[in-house]
Amino acid sequence: MSKKPSILELRAITKTFPGVVALDSVDLDIEEGEVHVLVGENGAGKSSLIKILCGIYYPDKGEITYAGSIYHPRSPTDALKAGIRVVYQEFNLLSYLSVAENIFFEKLPQKAGLVDYRLLYEKTNRLLEMVGLDISPKMPVELLGVAQMQLIEIAKALSSQSRVLILDEPTATLTSREIDTLFEIIARLKAAKVTIVYISHRLQEIFEIGDRVTVLRNGAKVGTRSTGDVSIPDIVSMMVGKSMEEEYPFDENVKPREVMFEVKGLTCSANPHPMSFSVHKGELLGIAGLVGSGRTEAMRAVFGADPKTSGKVYLKDNEIAIRNPRDAVGNGICLLTEDRKDQGLISDMPCYVNITITDLAQVSRYGLLENAAEKSASKKLVDDLGIKMSSIDQWVSNLSGGNQQKVVLAKWLFRDADVLIFDEPTRGIDVGAKYEIYLLLWKLAKLGKAIIIVSSDLPEILGICHRILVFSNGKITGEVDRREFDQEKILSMAYQEYIKTIDDEQRVSGS
Repeated sequence: MSKKPSILELRAITKTFPGVVALDSVDLDIEEGEVHVLVGENGAGKSSLIKILCGIYYPDKGEITYAGSIYHPRSPTDALKAGIRVVYQEFNLLSYLSVAENIFFEKLPQKAGLVDYRLLYEKTNRLLEMVGLDISPKMPVELLGVAQMQLIEIAKALSSQSRVLILDEPTATLTSREIDTLFEIIARLKAAKVTIVYISHRLQEIFEIGDRVTVLRNGAKVGTRSTGDVSIPDIVSMMVGKSMEEEYPFDENVKPREVMFEVKGLTCSANPHPMSFSVHKGELLGIAGLVGSGRTEAMRAVFGADPKTSGKVYLKDNEIAIRNPRDAVGNGICLLTEDRKDQGLISDMPCYVNITITDLAQVSRYGLLENAAEKSASKKLVDDLGIKMSSIDQWVSNLSGGNQQKVVLAKWLFRDADVLIFDEPTRGIDVGAKYEIYLLLWKLAKLGKAIIIVSSDLPEILGICHRILVFSNGKITGEVDRREFDQEKILSMAYQEYIKTIDDEQRVSGS
């Protein structure tokens, strides 16, 4: 088969930051109309490469040719004008504007010098239909869930006629149905000769949509392969420089003990059906369900971040009152939110501040913070967790996604909580960093911590949990012990209440 013409050619692209070589003489050819997958561990150089292509960074050395001409954008506007658009893993939406205004913010349709809202909503509805979102174009973005925001970002990208579309972890928050819709969109774009640069830590996706895959490691290109010529173990080996015998470690020696934490009759606005569950010392309890099933809302209500309408919470057999997150933290309960950027970290502050903020009394004397104590405590956790950073003074916003997630873990380890609730703990994290986090979870379980893991990655919780609770449309529809784990059974429970709702609506309508 003859080689397609290249739309992008990168030659010896180099980018350095103080103490870090982000990209080391990277050569890359991307063919017109292909889906080119870019993979690598967090910190491998993927984000730096994207930022150079879209004009956020300028390379120290090297040359880029785009559509046959020299291309060195000085700003994202230059890239957009050239037809190169990025859908980032971290959202770039204006929360107080509507869905329609966000999608067409750069080019709002006008009539007589005013925004033509009729045309704006028509165009938005067409795009929403394309990405499988059944919502009003007038809805404020702040009312949307994370998965819906991701689809809005994709719709926003589709609103412009791009020749190259870069998708950074687009499926990290999507359900299997939404992923299927996205892959259909990608197939249509590919047929229209739009080039897709696709970045994902879900390696199985490479073989579903990718034509070729390029692996980066430590800022250098390891190689480019046709997806038909490699396997997942091959790619993992290229990414981490060694083979990984187990993707999901399970420690048979860690046995759940007595009940540590119990919830009885909990209800909240998103989950009107009373739900009860318990977590044992040393147990990894998985929470499965579709995005929007009420998993996150239930955990936020338990933590006091959202109000509960009824229910009781017990810690070590004693009832405790949790009215807000302060009460939860004071009782040794922590929540690692699914959105680490906006809810888990103070992005424009140093790493050591983010780590010690959960228990300032530990690093204070006579009511005053001791900077040396903060840095010393942070440095120990950074070393223990293997967090890669230039120094503990580095702003957390400049870390890779995996290392940011480790900083969130570090701040709760600093607090020494007994109950740890992890909402999407490995979202947007590479296989190597995931494995390290799994090992950390087992280390915490050995110490007798009660651990709840909410995850959209069903193989993940099947691989590492002792027990799984299944949520469906605001209700717990099943509980499965590890000896009875079955993916089809759990998926059936996850869809159970949605199917009932459809059946009830059909009976009412008489269809």
